[in-house]
Order: sequence, then structure tokens, then C-alpha cells
Amino acid sequence: MLTTVAAFDRIGEENAFAVLARATALAASGRDIINLGIGQPDFRTPEHIVDAAVKALRDGAHGYTPSTGILPLREAVARDLLHRYQVEVDPDLVMIMPGGKMTMYAAIRLFGEPGAEILYPDPGFPIYRSMIEHTGATAVPVPIREADGFAFSAAETLARITPRTRLLIINSPANPTGGVTPPQEIDALVAGLAAHPQVALLSDEIYDHFLFDGATHRTLLAYPDIRDRLILLNGWSKTYAMTGWRLGYSVWPRPLFDQVRKLAVNAWSCVNAPTQYAGIAALEGPQDAVAAMVAEFDARRRLVVEALNALPGVSCTTPKGAFYAFPNITGTGWTSAKALASALLEEAGVALIGGPDFGVHGEGYLRLSYAASRDSIATAMERIGAFLARRAAA
Repeated sequence: MLTTVAAFDRIGEENAFAVLARATALAASGRDIINLGIGQPDFRTPEHIVDAAVKALRDGAHGYTPSTGILPLREAVARDLLHRYQVEVDPDLVMIMPGGKMTMYAAIRLFGEPGAEILYPDPGFPIYRSMIEHTGATAVPVPIREADGFAFSAAETLARITPRTRLLIINSPANPTGGVTPPQEIDALVAGLAAHPQVALLSDEIYDHFLFDGATHRTLLAYPDIRDRLILLNGWSKTYAMTGWRLGYSVWPRPLFDQVRKLAVNAWSCVNAPTQYAGIAALEGPQDAVAAMVAEFDARRRLVVEALNALPGVSCTTPKGAFYAFPNITGTGWTSAKALASALLEEAGVALIGGPDFGVHGEGYLRLSYAASRDSIATAMERIGAFLARRAAA
């Protein structure tokens, strides 16, 4: 009988894709399914970005590129960060990646091994914990609390650091909660990290364009004292509705960059060439489509929060970032959020994700992606309300 190494027995998964598969199967069988589970914009990639990829193909961009990414794209990333955050980044420290997950994988592989500890947000993106456990490191959850507006607490985070801590992962604006950590809390975290020079940071800022109600995003690149141990994760998937293009970028400390370059050579060689030219067009072309998308998400966000708070037994903190709501369902009488999510899909035709899929502190919550039309959202809320009323009556 074939056996595999134990590390692969420790790999988890992102259950949003399992829910997507089940929702797709139900739809294929003739059911009317509204999918509020998957975290991807329901907009088309802007045409000028598509045109740039087509032009690159027609111009002959068919071969390998440098494993770090083409220089014009790395320079475009550096210019974009300077324009938006007034921080200077050396293009030679920018790594073009096949999506955001490869930055997570590379960072966690660099620091994860048996005996090491890696801190991650809980509830948080499930791949953090999955990859930490894959390396044999100890995954240490940092609770993300509704009482704090789903922002992380600097004090609570710093209190979990031990001499064995090698890496701290933070995410703001956050998946799955939509929480945005205020600048003063980030200031406090960075100040406290001065006492822990052995701890590297992975800052997942993939949702940095999605901010509402005057919320502001403070990039970790703005702190010179930690630049020599900071890994930044960002990309095009969310901002430019390019999830299927698999294009991301990361910024690395100089001592780590060549190690990640060698990992790329071994694992994925390079990101496909025409997609990289599309990335240049995205950053340097018109941004009106991004502004329109964010404005529409804001309208949907307000619709979702109002509707959720009108449901029996449901309350929802207003998210200030990303495109997710994380409603509290403890008042519904359901003790398992995953069971409720499953019942809503099978019986009401609404796909959501149970909070425990994002960590132990996600119990009592559901994740709802409002990357769907307003009509679909309104219909979904009606179905959820009818389901809860029916089950309560039963």
C-alpha cells in the first residue's frame, strides 16, 4: 500500500472551494442557488487589462520570464506603492508570484519547522493554519474579537510571542471578518516588536483598496524599523477582479529574497508572461473601474448589514473593509455555524461559509461575501429569514 509523508496528512484546505463545488453541483441539478460563499469579485476584469494580455500574446510573450518577474512589472509595483503610500521599495526586492497563496507558502516554509511557533489571526484565512501545520511548526492562534470591531489587538498579539516564535501573520483589511485594524493599534504592535527581533512578519494586505466609512489602511511598509524582517503580500486578484489570472506580488527583506527566488526556480519557474503585462496595465492604466467596484461593494455592504440585523437571532457588526460580513448567529439557537451553513445551502439555496472554517474563534458566526448583485443579496436575505422563521416555528 502506498504511504505518504506525514506532512501531507497535516494539510487542510479552504472550505469555500468545497462549498462552491457543492453549490455548483446543486445548480447543475436544477436548483436555484445564490452563492455568497466564494470570495471573488463578480465583476469582469477591466478591458484595458485584458487587451494588454492579448497584445502581449500577439507580440510574442510566449516564453519563460525571470523567476522574480519581469522588471517593468516589478518597477510598476514599486511606483504604485510609492504613489499610494509614499514608501520607497527597491524593485529588486519585489517578487511576482502566481497569486497570493504562494507568498504565504514561501514565508511559512522559510520559518516553519518542528519546534517553531507561528502566530496567525483566528478567525483568519484558513491557508495560514494549514501551511503552518504542514511545516510541522506549532500554529498559535491570535483571537480576532467582535468586541474589537474584528481588528487585532496589539497587546493580545504581543502577549502570545515566546522565544520559539519565528513568524507573525497579520491581515488587515481582513478575511473573513471585514475588520480593519486602526493605525494606532499597528503603531503599538510595531513598537512592541522591538523587544522581539527574532520575529519576522507577514503582512497580508490583499484587500487594501477596499475601505469604507473613513477607515484607513496603514501598510507595514511604512515602518522602517521592521523593514528588514517584513514580508508584504499583495496582488491583483481582488482589486482588479483578476482571481483567475493568478497574479500576486510580494516585497521581501534583502536577506530572504534570494532564498525565495530559488524556491520559485524549483517550484513554479515563473509567472506566465502575458499575465505580467496585464499586471502593468492594471497598475498604470485608468483606475475608474476600481473606484466603481469599491463604490458598488459599499452599497452592497450597507444593504447586507441592514438585512442581516433584521433577521431573527442575527446581529452583524458593520465591516469596514474587504467585501465580507461576519454575522453573529448565536441568537438563532443554532449551536453549530457549519451545520447552519450546510442547512441554508441544502434547504434555502444560499451558499455561505461556517465561521469555524476560519478558526476555532469563528464558531457562532457565518461568513458572507457580498460579491453578488444587490438583487441576489436581497433574495438571499429573504430566503435566510424564511428559513430561520420556519425552523424556529418547527
